[in-house]
Amino acid sequence: MVAQLLPRGRFAEKLAEHSLPLRHTKTEILQINVGKLCNLTCIHCHVNAGPKRKEIMSRQTIDRVIAWLAETDISTVDLTGGAPEMIPDFKYFVERLTRLTPPRHIIDRCNLTILLEPGFEDYGNFLAHHQVEVIASMPCYSPENVNAQRGDGVFDASIKALQLLNSLGYGRDPLLPLHLVYNPNGAFLPGPQAELEADYKRELWEHFGIVFNQLYTITNLPIARFASWLKNNDKLADYMAVLNDAFNPGTVEGLMCRNTINVSWTGEVFDCDFNQMLKMQWRDGDRALALWDIDPATVENREILTGDHCFGCTAGAGSSCGGALV
Repeated sequence: MVAQLLPRGRFAEKLAEHSLPLRHTKTEILQINVGKLCNLTCIHCHVNAGPKRKEIMSRQTIDRVIAWLAETDISTVDLTGGAPEMIPDFKYFVERLTRLTPPRHIIDRCNLTILLEPGFEDYGNFLAHHQVEVIASMPCYSPENVNAQRGDGVFDASIKALQLLNSLGYGRDPLLPLHLVYNPNGAFLPGPQAELEADYKRELWEHFGIVFNQLYTITNLPIARFASWLKNNDKLADYMAVLNDAFNPGTVEGLMCRNTINVSWTGEVFDCDFNQMLKMQWRDGDRALALWDIDPATVENREILTGDHCFGCTAGAGSSCGGALV
């Protein structure tokens, strides 16, 4: 968990200073963290995911999520992890989602390398067949930065996976969107998203023949493994100050927590994936709420739980699961 280097409630105070209430609007996205199992151990990971993690969503929980979702008009389901594909019932989950009426748009937050692992070689074809949008982590277009952040050999594997996805139509076919995610390789804010996207597109095309749709810049939040990295390198206090000083009130309206319900691998409900990792779940008194305990219509105008980590989403151009906000 993030160290409280700023006074408790400082983010709430900042919102109040600018007369900016932070409340839910209509729920448009159900983001589901299906577990912490992953084939990588990236230093920027806010989930502390890795190959030895045991937390995975069960089929019983998947069925309860599907049953709840079927009674709503929530249009987008965003699957994240860990490596979402590694839970045993990933394909089952996606297939159940595709059979819902009305149809739901499905997003898979993919680390790319999983598509090359033994036993997962057909997952690219599976995603394409079901027209699942892929949002893929690609911290840089140079091998040095990617391998430093994600591990030796990850860059080459990521390039091969992107070439595989391109061969299946991703990034080319309008029905198969492919977006990349940039995370800074250190204790600083992302550069301008449009400029970075142009750089990525030029470099990946010229050197590897890779195409993609959009680049999303996402600020590293001082949570879990990244917070530990900051602390071990004596950068935590400075980074928190950077985030605080870069607060941009113009980002608040577009924050992902406003139109998203986030769900854990056990079914508990949160405002965002970051709050989930900090165990800031929705409650009814002393009882933690599960997804099937709530009516999505009743959460509109619900006050969002905040903490000092929220400065990460409101710093500079802002940061969300869909990239910069302003």
